[in-house]
Amino acid sequence: MRIILFFKLMAITMFGHSQALIGNWKGELHVQGVTLRIVFNIENTDSGISATMNSPDQNAYGILTKFVKLDSLKYKFTVPSAGIEYVGRLKGNASIEGVFNQGRVSSPLHLTKDKIENKVNLRPQEPLRPYPYMSKDVSFRNDEANIKLSGTLSLPKQRGVFPAVVLISGSGAQNRDEEIFEHKPFLVISDFLTRRGIAVLRYDDRGVGESTGNFSSSTSLDFASDVKSAVSYLKGCKQIDKNNIGLIGHSEGGLIASLVASESKDLAFVVLLASVGIKGNELLLKQTELISRISKKPEVEIDSINKIQKELFDIILKYDQNKVKIELTNYLEAIYKDSVSKNKSKMKIKRGAFIKNTVDRLSSPWMTYFVKCEPYQILKNIKCPVLALNGKKDVQVPPKENLNNIEKALEEGGNQDVTVIELDNLNHLFQNCNTGLPNEYSTIQETFSTVALSKISEWIFERLK
Repeated sequence: MRIILFFKLMAITMFGHSQALIGNWKGELHVQGVTLRIVFNIENTDSGISATMNSPDQNAYGILTKFVKLDSLKYKFTVPSAGIEYVGRLKGNASIEGVFNQGRVSSPLHLTKDKIENKVNLRPQEPLRPYPYMSKDVSFRNDEANIKLSGTLSLPKQRGVFPAVVLISGSGAQNRDEEIFEHKPFLVISDFLTRRGIAVLRYDDRGVGESTGNFSSSTSLDFASDVKSAVSYLKGCKQIDKNNIGLIGHSEGGLIASLVASESKDLAFVVLLASVGIKGNELLLKQTELISRISKKPEVEIDSINKIQKELFDIILKYDQNKVKIELTNYLEAIYKDSVSKNKSKMKIKRGAFIKNTVDRLSSPWMTYFVKCEPYQILKNIKCPVLALNGKKDVQVPPKENLNNIEKALEEGGNQDVTVIELDNLNHLFQNCNTGLPNEYSTIQETFSTVALSKISEWIFERLK
């Protein structure tokens, strides 16, 4: 689940000396139907003035930020590694009016020193301690990658050995709860299953939280090796039934679960939640088109975005790593030049920063692998029981195309136990929703549908050996 803004930490010194800017500047960014709180923190330090940026609704804090004073009242904040630029003009001592840019997205952002109240986010499904089961922090190693993965293992309290699942998060750097917009779906799933007698292991992605490793240079194949290490860890736990270990993967986590299951002969089952069944490039194209159409963007704009995105993916598919950056750069240079000539007022970002950051993102190891990935060929090799669930209103992984391909591939490969279910009214996070668009995720109190939770647990218990 890659959501709108992608932040990476980068140690950058802030230049400037205006005392009027010292303090916490807060505003709300409205982009692509989502409202995100943005905070710039500016303070004096022993080494001078420094700045950081927070995006509380994405649990991103302390993002080191470059600062430039353009004139006596105009300032620019940038996070080059994320392609972010905010240019604003100071109005008095308590207001900044400006424009926030990231990639091709440009939105007004008004900052003030007034306190922005925390959003009231009721999450009634989030379990409260003390739990009626054991929950302990654990760590295990992926020796192949030479990293340590840290997480939480929840176990029923009664004596004996228990079936177990490994939870595998979706795309983007995720913690063990797969936390997004103050929802903790993996905590909710873990609680639901453990209360019913299934042990659950969930862990921070490599390079996230207490896990070591480099997330940004990793691909789905690397994450699959982390899952294998998690399964190995469970096999060494005396409370775990080694013959009843399964995987539950959400979104890209479903693809990762499929990679592991396609090479394993001892997994008891796999549950694919909003998982990928079509080629990576096709999925991203369909995702963008569907979100744009439900958001009521003009058809001419949808066609234009689709055409550009398709040509970018075609370049990734055609060229090897040595040449892909050159070809992407050449194409984007032409697009940028054409956009400026047609509408100069809308192109407020610097050409070099826009193109470099876009090329870096598109040519990253993760994107290159995902665009080229063919889940159909992977799914054909899975022989253990598979449950595939999708919400009917999922706009990030459209259910019809993906579920159809998942079912067809598994059956073509000879899998004798395949269950495919499309659940009414649920979005990509398996919340009951109105439109399914990402801008609803944070406003919905439900974290994970109880209907979906029941389907998962009932199906698993029917297949335990």
